[in-house]
Amino acid sequence: MSVQERKQRERAERERLIVATARELAEQKGWDAVTTRLLAERIEYSQPVLYSHFRGKREIIGAVALEGAVEMAVAVRAAAAAADGPRGRVAALARAYLEFAARNPAVYDALFQLDGGLAFADEETPQPLKDAFAALLESLGEVAGDGVDPGLFTEVFWASLHGLATLTRAGRLLPEDAAQRVRLLVDRLAKV
Repeated sequence: MSVQERKQRERAERERLIVATARELAEQKGWDAVTTRLLAERIEYSQPVLYSHFRGKREIIGAVALEGAVEMAVAVRAAAAAADGPRGRVAALARAYLEFAARNPAVYDALFQLDGGLAFADEETPQPLKDAFAALLESLGEVAGDGVDPGLFTEVFWASLHGLATLTRAGRLLPEDAAQRVRLLVDRLAKV
């Protein structure tokens, strides 16, 4: 291995460590606790080393969001693939989405609540975000209904899921009604 390759590998490992540590801190203490000073301390590198990878917290949030988008797409696709029929796929997708949001609140915030400097619904949208949307579209597009744009339907369904995830986490919805909400969403929106 050349010196150049070794340095690139070490740089990539440091970057993964920064992102993993930021994510861990955010999940434990919330994003307000994630500072470049604390991150540098935790990863045992100086702040200038951290800044050589990311210009600041915003870019770190963006990196966590991209990682989370990949994980969410995998979870949604796996759930949909394990279900039978269009209705089953949509219900499984909805449950997987809501479970992902509940299990990974800091990652979910990085994806959809915080400014990570990422473009959504734009030509500049990073591929992991496009792929996460595509994971939803794959199952939702088939139940959009006649004359309904599958992408637009996916946006509306996704917005509904986001609302449920956000309101549930904020304690605004009774947790015991979660399954009934998913059934209602699937029954009323999905044309199966």
